[in-house]
Amino acid sequence: MNSPLKNKINTVFIPVNNIEKAKHWYEKILGVEGEIMHGHLCVLDMVGTGVILDEMPLWRNEEGNISPYQVPSVQFGTNDIQKSYQFMKDNGVELVTGIEHGHFFVIKDPDGNMLMVCQ
Repeated sequence: MNSPLKNKINTVFIPVNNIEKAKHWYEKILGVEGEIMHGHLCVLDMVGTGVILDEMPLWRNEEGNISPYQVPSVQFGTNDIQKSYQFMKDNGVELVTGIEHGHFFVIKDPDGNMLMVCQ
């Protein structure tokens, strides 16, 4: 079946509560720069699939809240899982798991989103 959609993920959105705080955390953890746009989202300078941090004003509930990812839906790559794990630990990142099966671990960002790091 032919589809007009491409078999490619352009960008992943990560819900955040404070765009400035999230921008600084992700820049430090990923070693990238980001640009805040429209006052509520930050486009990170990634290689490959893009990452946009977004306060998501249109998707909040009546109380003004938005749910963080409760399971890892974004995976960041690494060439050295041990070094990456230690880096997260040294930077006070909340570690959800240890290194599992010798090749991945899960962390939480300051908004409670679960993220995976995998070798």
